[in-house]
Amino acid sequence: MERFFKLKQNNTNVKTEIFAGITTFMTMAYILIVNPSILSGLQTADGFIPTGMDKGAIFTATALAAVIGTLIMALVANYPFALAPGMGLNAFFAFTVVLKMGYSWQVALTAVFVEGIIFIVLTFVNVREALFNAIPMNLKYAVSAGIGLFIAFIGLQNAGIVVTDPATLVTLGDMTSGAVILAVIGVLVTAILVVLKVKGSILLGILITWVLGMISEGIGIFHPQFSVIPTSIFSAPPSIAPIAFQFDFSALALANFWVVVFSFLFVDLFDTLGTLIGVSSKAGYLDKDGKLPKIKHALFADSVATVAGACLGTSTTTTYVESASGVADGGRTGLTSLTTAVFFVLALFFSPILLSVPAFATAPALIIVGFYMIESIAKIDFSDFTEAIPAFLTILVMPLSYSISEGIVFGVVSYVVINLCVKKGKKVHPIMYILSILFVLKYILL
Repeated sequence: MERFFKLKQNNTNVKTEIFAGITTFMTMAYILIVNPSILSGLQTADGFIPTGMDKGAIFTATALAAVIGTLIMALVANYPFALAPGMGLNAFFAFTVVLKMGYSWQVALTAVFVEGIIFIVLTFVNVREALFNAIPMNLKYAVSAGIGLFIAFIGLQNAGIVVTDPATLVTLGDMTSGAVILAVIGVLVTAILVVLKVKGSILLGILITWVLGMISEGIGIFHPQFSVIPTSIFSAPPSIAPIAFQFDFSALALANFWVVVFSFLFVDLFDTLGTLIGVSSKAGYLDKDGKLPKIKHALFADSVATVAGACLGTSTTTTYVESASGVADGGRTGLTSLTTAVFFVLALFFSPILLSVPAFATAPALIIVGFYMIESIAKIDFSDFTEAIPAFLTILVMPLSYSISEGIVFGVVSYVVINLCVKKGKKVHPIMYILSILFVLKYILL
């Protein structure tokens, strides 16, 4: 194990890696609940609008896609990055492609499958690696900081600390709510453990907050709809037969089908690049030129996972930004992601326990991880406004647009335009010009 994962070389050990892997799993296990809910249909005031996909089968497909992608990342790339069906991409799949555009879920799955095949080809011809290397270092630091704010914002939302508001878009939630109070306590507990440099502090924060929630429910603070106490221990995973390999290749002749494929490509490509930049920066993987060693291996894992996920019956599988929680807990090698994959396997059989971890218990972990990642903002050169302003826009747009990829768009386009207008265009990588044109065309055409 030492020789395979190179633990000493990465200044880590088996215990740290396993703890980090469990932490990553705990912070992204919500996808096992959320993905089936989204892909199965839309709940409106007038009732439930189904996509036609079997919810139980989606649960199993989600877990298996996470296992396959994360295992490849662990064994091929030896990085502590975990993969699962991506948030945002699943909503685009169900709400836009199926319910709004009117395509069957089989056509949508076909689009995901085709996207994955294209990504494998782009990875082998080094297009995705070239894109990664073309982004300037200050923007890479900004991506890491922006993801930190984005993760923290997700945590605040999951806990109910921040909620939607028709007048101000967001506002403070009900601070007298039991879930909100427990989340705040969880943030403070986790922060104290971090300050005291307790190993596995983020995972311990999750568990302590969850236990406090169970105690609170036991003494009657929670309404039954907020139950966090497991009702059973074991259950067999549902069959994926209703959704596995259900492709409709007749759609390849439709022009709009390729618009859908491009949309999946765009979001997945830059979400993945943004995640790799942000988490790699936090883990200290980037070299002095801002390049990620073995990036081709990581991108290969991501591409194959998307194809495998489509075959199983789920939306685009991508590298998860929640991997940063395991990195923050000390994870540095593929043993971390291997551990995460093992827990996704266990989730298939012990879902009543693992899926009872509430959002208010994982929210503190996301908030503290956001703190860890925002520190890269100190590395940005704010004395050079041609570097600092695009970096600022990247950081700002990510949480406010609720999209890593849109933050990158604003950063890249502003970087090119500003430097071109002040006659510093020579320092801009040619690929950055191509990206800017594509980004602008994306908004015009799509």
